[in-house]
Amino acid sequence: MFSSYSSSSLYTTSKSPLFNNPNHSFNCFRLSHSPINASIRRFTPIASSQNPNRFQFTHKQKDRFTGIKECVLSVALAVGLITGVPAVGNANAVAPALSDLAVLISGPPIKDPEALLRYALPIDNKAIREVQKPLEDITESLKNSGVKALDSVERNLKQASRALKQGKSMIIAGLAESKKDHAIELLGKLEVGMEELQKIAEDKKRDAVAPKQKELLQYVGGVEEDMVDGFPYEVPEEYQSMPILKGRATVDMKVKVKDNPSLEECVFRIVLDGYNAPVTAGNFIDLVERHFYDGMEIQRADGFVVQTGDPEGPAEGFIDPSTEKTRTIPLEIMVDGEKTPVYGETLEDIGLYKAQTKLPFNAFGTMAMAREEFENNSASSQVFWLLKESELTPSNANILDGRYSVFGYVTKNEDFLADLKVGDVIESVQVVDGLDNLVNPSYKIAG
Repeated sequence: MFSSYSSSSLYTTSKSPLFNNPNHSFNCFRLSHSPINASIRRFTPIASSQNPNRFQFTHKQKDRFTGIKECVLSVALAVGLITGVPAVGNANAVAPALSDLAVLISGPPIKDPEALLRYALPIDNKAIREVQKPLEDITESLKNSGVKALDSVERNLKQASRALKQGKSMIIAGLAESKKDHAIELLGKLEVGMEELQKIAEDKKRDAVAPKQKELLQYVGGVEEDMVDGFPYEVPEEYQSMPILKGRATVDMKVKVKDNPSLEECVFRIVLDGYNAPVTAGNFIDLVERHFYDGMEIQRADGFVVQTGDPEGPAEGFIDPSTEKTRTIPLEIMVDGEKTPVYGETLEDIGLYKAQTKLPFNAFGTMAMAREEFENNSASSQVFWLLKESELTPSNANILDGRYSVFGYVTKNEDFLADLKVGDVIESVQVVDGLDNLVNPSYKIAG
C-alpha cells in the first residue's frame, strides 16, 4: 500500500518503531565511506531507478497502469505544478494570495528542516522573522571563501541586531502572556549571543561561526514558540475523537543497521508538527506509545525514500485491538495562509495548483504518510522519509506537495537516512518531548 496519485504514487506504508535515550549522543557511527547499494522493494508506485519509464506498485497491489502512461502523467503533473497550468480539475480555481511571510522569505527554497519548522509556527510577527532571516542567511555567507565569508557574516549580524533593536517591542507584544517571562529571558540570551558571534567574526574564527549561529537560531525558535497561545483552531468534528497532537512533539528513533559497511547504528531525532498536521502527528505518536514500530524493519530504501510501518500479515496498517479493524486517518494538508488544514482532498482536487504548503517536501528527511493510490483517506501506519530531490521532486515545485500528509522533519542525523537499507531494524522510537500535547491517546485504553 503506497500513497499515490496516478503517476505520482510514491509512497505506501511500511513498518517499524524505535526507542531512544534522551541522553543519547547524536553521533551515528559510520564505519566506512563505501557506496550504498540502493535496493528497490515494491512497496508503492514510484519510478524505478533502473527504468524511469516504469513505476513500481506495492507488493500487495496489482499494476493499474502501464509504465508509459505513468511517465506521461508524471511529466504533465510536474509541468502543471511548476507552471501553474492545471493538469486536471477546475481551471478557474484561484490560489490564495501570497502572505506577508511568503514575501519576506521569497528566494531560493528553504531546505533546512529547523528553519522550515520555525516558519511553520502559527504566528504572525514580522519583527521576529526579520531577526530570524539574516541569522539564517549566515549559512549562505559561509559558502564564500576566505575573509569574504566573515565580512558577509558581520553584515548578517548587523542586520539581525538592528532588526532586534527596532522590533523588540513588537516582538514582546506578540508573546503569549503565560510564556512572556521565558521569552524575554531568551531575547536577553539572543542579544548577548549576537555580540559573542560578532566577536567571533572579528577574530576570524570561522569554524566557531556555525555552532554559535545554531545556538542563536534556537533562541529565536524558542521565542517564536512562546508566541503561540494554545492550539489555534478546532479539528473537524469527525476527527475529534482520534488521537490528536495539539502542538509539537519530538521523538528519537534508534536504528540498528545490518550488513552495512558504512553504518552500525544511528539515532534520528524527529520533530512532529501537530500545529499543521494534528491528526497525522497524533496518530503516529499514539502508535509510538504502543511500541508499534519497535523491532520493525526498514521495508523500502531505494535512494528516493526510506519507508516502514507495514505490519506482518495481510493487513497494511495498524489494527486497533479495540475494534479489530484497521485504523485509518484522513489526508491532512495545511496551506500557507490558511488557518485550518484541508482534509480528505489533495490540493489538486480542489484546484489549488500553485498553493504552498506549510510543511513542504523541501528538506532531506521530510516525513510523511503513505497511503493507497486512489484513496486519500487510507493512511494508517506506514511512513516514509524523502531522501533527495529528483526531476519530479524539486523543492517548492514538485509532485508530492499537496498529495501526501507531511507531519514532521528529521532534525538530527538526517543525512544518515541515505545509509539505511531494507532489513535494518528500528530498535525503538521514544517520545522525548511533547507527549502532553497528545489528546485522546488510544494507547492508554486497555487492549
